[in-house]
Formats: sequence, C-alpha cells, structure tokens
Amino acid sequence: MKHEVKVTAVIILMFILTQALGLVVIDAYAPKTSFTPTGSNATIPYGMQPPEAPAEISLGSIAISLVIAIFIFFLLMKIKAKSLIKVWFTVVVFLTIAIALNAVMIKLFPESSVRLDTIAVILAVPLTFYKIFRRNMIVHNATELLIYPGLAVIFIPILIDNTYRLAGLWELQNFLTIPLIASFFKIWPIIILLILISIYDIYAVWKSSLMAKLAKFQIQKVGVFTGFLIPYLPKKERILLDKARKIKTKRAQTKALRKIKISLALLGGGDVAFPLIFAGVVYRSSGLVPAIIVMAGTTISLALLLSFSRKGKMYPAMPYLTAGCVIAWLLSLLI
Repeated sequence: MKHEVKVTAVIILMFILTQALGLVVIDAYAPKTSFTPTGSNATIPYGMQPPEAPAEISLGSIAISLVIAIFIFFLLMKIKAKSLIKVWFTVVVFLTIAIALNAVMIKLFPESSVRLDTIAVILAVPLTFYKIFRRNMIVHNATELLIYPGLAVIFIPILIDNTYRLAGLWELQNFLTIPLIASFFKIWPIIILLILISIYDIYAVWKSSLMAKLAKFQIQKVGVFTGFLIPYLPKKERILLDKARKIKTKRAQTKALRKIKISLALLGGGDVAFPLIFAGVVYRSSGLVPAIIVMAGTTISLALLLSFSRKGKMYPAMPYLTAGCVIAWLLSLLI
C-alpha cells in the first residue's frame, strides 16, 4: 500500500463525499417542470449556464478547451507567472464554490424567497481567501469537496446527448431499440472524453513526468494544489520525531528535526472531477440508481489502486477510474 491505512481511508472518504455532494448539486440544477421562486433549481448562476450545442460539437470543444488550458498553464509555469496562475485559481475556486453552495442551499431551503446565490457568494469569499492565501489543510480539503461538484454542473449539460444525432450520422436508428446501444448513445461523449484523458494521464505520469512537475510547481511555487492533499508522518518518521523531541541541546534537536521527511498523499483534481461528471451524465440520462452504481464502481477502483500501488511511485489514476466507470455503467444496465 502506497500510504498508511488511515490516510488511504481519508482519501477514499473525501472522494465518496465529493461524489455524493456532487449528485446533490447536479440534481439542484437539473431542469425541472416546476421552479422555486428564484428559478435557480434549473439555471446555473453567475452567468455560467452552458450554451446548448450538438453533443459531437460539444465534445470537440471540451477536448480542445482542455488542451488549450493545459498548454496555457504549462506556458505560465515555464515563464514563472506565479501571480497570474494564482489569480486564475482564485477565480475558478471562487465561482465553483459559490455554485456548489448555492445548490446546497436550494436543497436545504427550497421555498426560500431570499437570494441564495448572493448568500453563496458571501460564504465563498472567505473560503476562497483561506484556501488560496492561508494554506490551511482543513480548509483546502473541505473546499475541494465543493469545487468539483461546481465544475461538474457546468460540463454535464454540454456532454449530455439526448438527440441521438450521431446515430443518425451513422445510420443506426434501427439499432436504438437495443438497450445497450441506446444507453451508449446517451452518454458516448463522456466515455470518449474519459478515454482521451486516460491516454493523456498515462503519458503525463509514466512517459513525460508532467504530472509530477505540475504538482511540485503548484505546491512549492504557487502555494496551491488542485486535488486532495494530506501531509503526514509515516511510522518511521514519527519514531525519529519522538527521539528528536528528547534531545536537550537545541542545535542538535534542530538538526535532527531537519532530517525528518513529511510524506504527501495526493489525489489530483481531475481524478475526482471526471468520474463525477461521468456519474452526473448517467444520472441525468438514466436515473439515480445507475449513477449510484457508477459512483460505487469508481470508489472501488480507486480503493484498489491505492491498496496495490507501491510507495515512491506515481500512478495515472484516470485509466483505472475510467475502467471503474465503464464497468459499473455496464453493470447498471443489468438492473
């Protein structure tokens, strides 16, 4: 196991909480036949409602946007534009937290006539400030639970294919009576997107070490990290710490403390966001039970990856999570 059992359990728990909260947020913004007084249960606030577009065009747009975003980020990293990167993070974090908080309040206070989106903004300001500028681990991980549901609701409407237009292009209309094919054409954009991201993840982790460089730059230079981050002392280092505390000479104690190495348990933001987007698309197209099965499948695949991974090695999580998503989705068709 790459990390200690307790640390691994915390990462899995945070992953589960994000998926569950994401389902709440996704449902809050799902189109309804009836509306609350503010109408916010079907419209993403702050001008973030995505435009309607054919699924095949939307998929290409998302893929190109991701490539451009990655290129821009690495360019900014290359020229060491730390301030600009921090501004970028601040804007994204603030908007996604506000979107998620607004959805949670819609669920908690469905009959409220108060501007819940305004309250969400007020709450998002201090959370964003402490996350970006104070580097508190509790605040960091707690806000991560909100960020990915906020991102997911922006991308899910773009990826949902309710028109079966691609089936028309391939002249497969007659085959849409077969449940498996019909289900595939509801969610094919996100499946293809996950496959592409998995291929990139394999290259970035095992071939080019881009992910390691990206994580190191974020943590050491920018002071932020997109994903769950848990610093901890392994058992061996805790023993050294106890010994260092018993040293009476301050200089010798300081020298001993410097030798202690803190380990980091990381789970990248994309490894949390994309499985949630997949589950959200399944939820919007097939219902609650298939979405829960998908979430269970991705959680199991993450737990297996963390259990069998080795210390000191980096692994591309997306191929395993994608496999968990697709296998769980196929199992959901049997119910």
